[in-house]
Amino acid sequence: MTLADSRIDRYRTRTLTAVPPIERTDPTVWGRITSPELANFDADGYAIIDQLLSPEEVADFSLEIDRLAADPELRLDDRVIIEKKSNRVRSIFEVHKISRAVADLIRDERVVGLARQVLGSEVYIHQSRVNYMPGFEGAGFYWHSDFETWHAEDGMPSPRAVSLSIALTENYPFNGSLMVMPGSQRTFVPCQGETPAEHYRESLREQEIGVPSHADITDLANKHGIAQFTGARGSALLFDSNIMHASANNITPFPRSNIFLVFNSVENTLVPEPYAAREIRPTYIAARDFDPVR
Repeated sequence: MTLADSRIDRYRTRTLTAVPPIERTDPTVWGRITSPELANFDADGYAIIDQLLSPEEVADFSLEIDRLAADPELRLDDRVIIEKKSNRVRSIFEVHKISRAVADLIRDERVVGLARQVLGSEVYIHQSRVNYMPGFEGAGFYWHSDFETWHAEDGMPSPRAVSLSIALTENYPFNGSLMVMPGSQRTFVPCQGETPAEHYRESLREQEIGVPSHADITDLANKHGIAQFTGARGSALLFDSNIMHASANNITPFPRSNIFLVFNSVENTLVPEPYAAREIRPTYIAARDFDPVR
């Protein structure tokens, strides 16, 4: 994709008036699927990989992310997002540059190989983070498409990106596990409303701009239904950047935490200016180092 081609906005969003959803022309799978776990990715827009990490690896990564969350100096870093109500760590961004263990995990063929199969090219890390959803006070996220935000605020030309969420705790149906609408990745839902300046400072804790209308969510849910990612520690969810997804609040005693990695194709790199925002977001949220994962 040339820079000139990528400036053509095929996914207009953040408009002053409502714009109807459009059917996606880009494929969901760009490469050749060889892993049995990804057999239905093209149709569903997601896949669950059981036991991606061993119990020993899960234990090691759990200790690592607990260490990061307890670091008082790191808590002052802009890359650390604090919950509004509980004042606890919600997310730590650019974690692969903070943690050597996560950096090594990204290069693991079990991980990056999944992204290469779906995207059909070399890939780079668009975003990495660890997410913490504590018991009783963990705040969820409303229905949204990640690509809508990455297109509008980061300048990602097309939805040729995937996210991998690796569970470090049990994902029960009742502790805020991720919900997805299978097949919804084939529909792009534009959102109404102008992007405020430095929108990321609020949207990373609670997103209000860049979310679909109730009518659009209802239509997609009636068409596709809703599935939920549940499973044991060490399992993972790989999902398309444009799939509609959300998570509910966690009011149970059981915390939920995960490592979250976003892989973008090296043929889909960000353009210099976002499509529907005044300025680009910080590079710890949207990387502009497009060197492929090796």
